[in-house]
Amino acid sequence: MRSECTTDEGSRVGPKVEVDIDDAELLRRSRLDAEWFATLFDRYFTALHGYAARRLGGAGGDDVAAETFLIAFRRRESFDPGRGTVRAWLYGIATNLVREHRRAEERGYRANARVAAEPAYSGDLDRADSRVTAEASRDRLVAALADLAPPDRDVLLLVVWGELAHDEVASALGIPAGTVGSRLHRARKRLRAALNGNPIER
Repeated sequence: MRSECTTDEGSRVGPKVEVDIDDAELLRRSRLDAEWFATLFDRYFTALHGYAARRLGGAGGDDVAAETFLIAFRRRESFDPGRGTVRAWLYGIATNLVREHRRAEERGYRANARVAAEPAYSGDLDRADSRVTAEASRDRLVAALADLAPPDRDVLLLVVWGELAHDEVASALGIPAGTVGSRLHRARKRLRAALNGNPIER
């Protein structure tokens, strides 16, 4: 497998990105040649940005995604593949940054809930009724997300929005896999109760 791009004369013009180079190897190579880190950025920026933006809104997502990669670049020497994947490591950094914006995140959920609760006016009564019903469900869901304990919300959103497997969530948050399962179960139970219009016990 070639690890660099060459001209017809065979001279090196920069790293060649091979799709079968795994993340840990890219990170290892980036310690010697920072250009390799750009491949990790390309692989994960869009997904990480989406995860952060859904939690904090557009501007917050921009900041968290950019800062995640800045921190990862600065700490790339300390990454330990024995503790999990690069992907989980990046999501762990992003989640820690989201925690610093916890109040903004919860305000955003509650603001969305207020907007969803506003009445919809339409000349088509059936369509208006359907929209009100859908918005009422979204209202309850968003309010329930805001009310989740932060550790439970982190696990839930890493699974649902980050699309991480349980072992990756455990690695990202530095918690046992069993804890991931119990937090996820608790969060889903609370959300189901909210969507069914049942009171949620703390």
